[in-house]
Amino acid sequence: MTKHMVCGLLIAIGATFWVAGCACEEEAVAAQPMATTPSPRPAPRPAPRPAPRPAPTPAAKVTCPPGAKQISATAILPSGETAGGVVKMVRTAPETVMVGQAYDYTVTLTNLLKKPLTNVVLKEKLSDNYTLTGANPKATMSGAVLHWALGTMAAGESKTFTIRGSAKGTGPITPCAEVTYDNPELCLATRAVQSALKIAKTGPAEVIQCDPITYQITVSNPGSGPACNVVITDTLPAGIKAIDGRDTVTINAGHLGPGESRAFSFQAKASKAGTFTNVANAKADGGLTAASAPVSTKVTLPVLAVTKTGPAMRYIGRNATYVITVANNGDAPAKNTIVTDTLPANATLVGASAGGTVSGGKVVWSLGTIEPNTSKKVSIELKMTQPGVVRNAASVVAYCAQGTAEATTTVQGISAILLECVDVDDPIEVGAQETYIITVTNQGSAVGTNIVITCTLPTEQTYVSTTGPTKAKVEGQAVTFAPLASLAPKAKATFKVMVKGNAAGDVRFKVTLKSDQMDTVAGETESTHIYSDK
Repeated sequence: MTKHMVCGLLIAIGATFWVAGCACEEEAVAAQPMATTPSPRPAPRPAPRPAPRPAPTPAAKVTCPPGAKQISATAILPSGETAGGVVKMVRTAPETVMVGQAYDYTVTLTNLLKKPLTNVVLKEKLSDNYTLTGANPKATMSGAVLHWALGTMAAGESKTFTIRGSAKGTGPITPCAEVTYDNPELCLATRAVQSALKIAKTGPAEVIQCDPITYQITVSNPGSGPACNVVITDTLPAGIKAIDGRDTVTINAGHLGPGESRAFSFQAKASKAGTFTNVANAKADGGLTAASAPVSTKVTLPVLAVTKTGPAMRYIGRNATYVITVANNGDAPAKNTIVTDTLPANATLVGASAGGTVSGGKVVWSLGTIEPNTSKKVSIELKMTQPGVVRNAASVVAYCAQGTAEATTTVQGISAILLECVDVDDPIEVGAQETYIITVTNQGSAVGTNIVITCTLPTEQTYVSTTGPTKAKVEGQAVTFAPLASLAPKAKATFKVMVKGNAAGDVRFKVTLKSDQMDTVAGETESTHIYSDK
């Protein structure tokens, strides 16, 4: 009589079937019936075939949790005995299980005949990689074999047997059944796996406080089973927050298959200087946890100290020099340092130290990088033009640092004469007259004395007449008014010069002013367009 073995099943049905060894796949495959020829006499019992080696296990798709996916295998026994077979055997089990985690697998027998079967016996040979904890219905046990004496199964009757236990270690679990009939083989492999978690975190060793801090986190599963619902948690130390303001960064990493890893990154900012250390943690279903090694980042900061020095007092018309000193008292370089001196309205720029450029009423220096515990200096020279307080302010901006400083100088009151000249009828035709109005204003705080106005006519004009507080003297193209003895503070004096245009051209009427309080001659020019319609 031929022996067949169905992994996980043994049925005694009149005749005896044996199956020795089977190839067990990760995915269920229905056993193919093996043809047999009924004989009036028992066939000689062949020697058991050596069990083939298990086929290489292909990479399985991630299924979470392990045990959620069921696989099954079916065989009709005996093959060829009758058109529809005698007994249908179905085995159902999880595709993968966790080592040490209890699970159930079942064997279902169905009588395919239209008459009862008698003396039915099921024997289940347990796998060496399996620990039995129970069976339903109860079975007797001999060594590693479970016995069920079923007696008679009615026509069409089905019975299900549930075996409970757990894997001892990783690898295949292949229980087998014996049947005393020429039954086909049926194998079903359950693979025991073990999940694991590993997490690593990296970050920059040093940054400037204004720099974003980029952290990299990699979570991996070095185990043989899936890590399900992996969650990364990174609680940042005090003084550091994520760019979006969070103190704790949480990342849902999903499911990780065996050997799979995933990388994530996020940015944070520091609110102060110092050294900050923390770890990242990961967890997954089944109580899996992991923590990264501590990661430390030193946050540095440039600190600018700005001072500005200058004279406390100057007279109008005198110059004053101001020195700006920029020191870096922090522990990081002050990169791209820019110094800006805003020129005061009541003073004029005489000059600036090397590198200073003038634009829009400001002097700007680019000082580059100032290393920690070093300093740089620049200077400007101003001429005091009005009495009062001259406020000269400077601002300094560098990457992640800034500062300001101001120096004040009191300018004592002296006469400050303002000269203005405008033409009345510009443009004029050749032969027409033009009137120039000259206004002298004492903007200072002291009386201006012996103020002399001199006008120079262009060659295209000839003198006509003058009016003013003093008489005028004409010498060629020059018109000079007699000295104005005094002009009180805030007072004005007006002079008029009438001329005739005698030739076409774009001419310049020049006026100069001198006084006892002035070191230099003040000048003003007024342009007039003389045209001819011929």
